[in-house]
Amino acid sequence: MKAETTLEMTPTEIIVLPTGKKVEINTGLFINNEFVESVDGKRFETINPSTGKVITTVAEATPNDIDIAVNAAENAFEKVWKQVSSSERGRLLYKLIELIRRDFEILAAIESLDNGKSFEIAQMADLPVVIQTFEYFAGFAEKINGEVIDSSDDKFLYTRREPIGIVGGIIPFNFPLCMLSWKVAPALITGNVIVLKPAEQTPLSALYLAKLIREAGFPPGVVNICPGWAEAGKAIASHMKIGKVAFTGSTAVGRSILRAASSSNMKKVTLELGGKSPTIICAGADLEEAVKWAHMGIFFNSGQCCTAGSRVYVEESIYEEFLEKFKEHAASTKIGDPFDQGTYQGPLISQEQFDRVMEYIEAGKNEGATLEMGGERHGNQGFFIKPTVFTNVNESMKIMQEEIFGPVVAVDKFKTIDEALERAHMTNYGLAAAVFTKDISKAISVANKLKAGTVWVNCYNLVHASAPFGGYKESGHGRENGKSVLDSYTEVKTVCVNLNLPI
Repeated sequence: MKAETTLEMTPTEIIVLPTGKKVEINTGLFINNEFVESVDGKRFETINPSTGKVITTVAEATPNDIDIAVNAAENAFEKVWKQVSSSERGRLLYKLIELIRRDFEILAAIESLDNGKSFEIAQMADLPVVIQTFEYFAGFAEKINGEVIDSSDDKFLYTRREPIGIVGGIIPFNFPLCMLSWKVAPALITGNVIVLKPAEQTPLSALYLAKLIREAGFPPGVVNICPGWAEAGKAIASHMKIGKVAFTGSTAVGRSILRAASSSNMKKVTLELGGKSPTIICAGADLEEAVKWAHMGIFFNSGQCCTAGSRVYVEESIYEEFLEKFKEHAASTKIGDPFDQGTYQGPLISQEQFDRVMEYIEAGKNEGATLEMGGERHGNQGFFIKPTVFTNVNESMKIMQEEIFGPVVAVDKFKTIDEALERAHMTNYGLAAAVFTKDISKAISVANKLKAGTVWVNCYNLVHASAPFGGYKESGHGRENGKSVLDSYTEVKTVCVNLNLPI
């Protein structure tokens, strides 16, 4: 069954961005380099979280559509992509980067419209990370090598790194283009093809990028982008022809992905999951810097970060001063229209997420935590919640154990570093952590003891494509980014040649 003969083509839609620019976005499934309707014609709405109003409707992938996309990917891999040289794969990625740079402002505006993040921040943070990621992995084009192993004089032993074949990607709503680049770039540069499902809340930037992928010259079927709901993700995770799935999202969904993958063909799985990250602020730290970074740690992207520093532990002697300054900084945060100049915090992604975060705020109050500020809606439309700060908390509280994924933070005090570390580890997560101190020996000692995949010292939320990213415990399996991620997108083949033959 071929996608191009079984699915109806979709028309291009004109969307007027809040910047005033008109942009063409095709809202079909991107399969075999064509935008097509789903098999059953189903579509779903994508909502502007700043207003709660519908932006447009998007074709909804079902398991049948995923099957068509996988078949297109398989055909592309076997007949075309396997024969494309590593240098040509790199050239195609660099061409895509050129097109992303050309349409930089459009992509940032689509991201802000669909996700609700600040337009300025999308331009300063999100899009630069996307470009950096594609550039970093494009640089590996001719550097993914096997090795010769010295065994014995009568044997020639060597290894090859070969692509897995078809890779599945499932990404979240909080950083749509960044998460797409974290999946697509390493998959393509290692010679794989990919079927990717963007989050149902934020499909538009992925669909626009699909148009650039086609324009860059990638062969049909190499990249397939299929917006849809949970059943589409499950179809990717359980598909017998997909050899690896990369997922970013909640720990609960990650478990279901792992079950689906293991019950089908035992495909390779990497999972970047939730977090409940601690920030430890020591006496003697630069207090202004600690306040600034702790604020970014929790309120960046409206708190919708897997790394969100939602538990802040402050040494007793500076606790009161820190808390006062932290609340002042939080109160000065500009909340509102993502396209207004200076906006830092936009809305939450959906009514569902808004309600979920408000339930956590009520739970915090009901369990005896002190609400220092916030805890209520901002404005009268959209899904905005004011920066919310709790104190007088303990580790048994729901707001201290569960990932809230919103602008809600708990601030508490500690007496000794050993106490801070013990409390930092009283969670099932281990994605990220931070420590603030001018004492470099203490910084390194604490960083080494923290059970987290990333530890920031005197900063927060800084990522780089060259640095592995992932978590301990229930925060995931494997790592994204860095050279080591290439291992999870390749198979290693050992070849042993017997040289001990008669001459």
